[in-house]
Amino acid sequence: MTKVLHTLYQHGTLGLLVPGLFEGTQTVGELLQHGDTGIGTATGLDGEMVIVDGQPYLVRSDGSVNLLTHDVKVPFATVHFNDDQAESFMVENLTMEALGQKILAEHAYENVFFAVKVKGQFAQMHTRAVEGQKRPYPTLVEVAEKQALFDAENSRGTVVGYFAPEMFAGMAAPGYHLHYLDDTRQMGGHILDFKIAQAQVSLQVFENVIQHFPVNNQEFMNHKADVGGVNDQIQKAEK
Repeated sequence: MTKVLHTLYQHGTLGLLVPGLFEGTQTVGELLQHGDTGIGTATGLDGEMVIVDGQPYLVRSDGSVNLLTHDVKVPFATVHFNDDQAESFMVENLTMEALGQKILAEHAYENVFFAVKVKGQFAQMHTRAVEGQKRPYPTLVEVAEKQALFDAENSRGTVVGYFAPEMFAGMAAPGYHLHYLDDTRQMGGHILDFKIAQAQVSLQVFENVIQHFPVNNQEFMNHKADVGGVNDQIQKAEK
């Protein structure tokens, strides 16, 4: 398999999770053909997916962390092939907000997609995982209101995620969207906040973005999207 290091691949759009299109439309096996690192969710919004070193894990609302089989389907996911030669630097005693500000203050990356990987020791890690849903599916905001929260201190692990420019709101969440998986594979999820003790930060900028649509899914094809307020609802659900 040829690894294209400058291309980001996304299946589905975050905006169409907003009204409750949670049905899986691509298998994990198909997704992994396009990347060995990334984030996403599973059918029914059943947890927070984190892909590290080609291994797809799902952090569920009951706190369990499970390795996904390749036949599991996802409604939304973003992946890329990790570049071991990507720009990296060490940081200490930084909050999530401070790291985000540091990256954009030192790099002219506000108008491009880039991957963020943070590997090391975290003094504090605060994550969430949403509860899996059954039909009829609620909205994304309604699901987010019932999320399970997890906290860890002195946790060693890996942060994986992406920065999306404001102009792509709806396709993705503008700004940073980060997930976490600890080295023991026992804790993780969608990151709400963290404080780094000491870690290596890697940044991988993408020249190309492949947006893959589930054109064989009639629910997706027939849905009439209401774009008004979508970004506000995404931001509310992501926090």
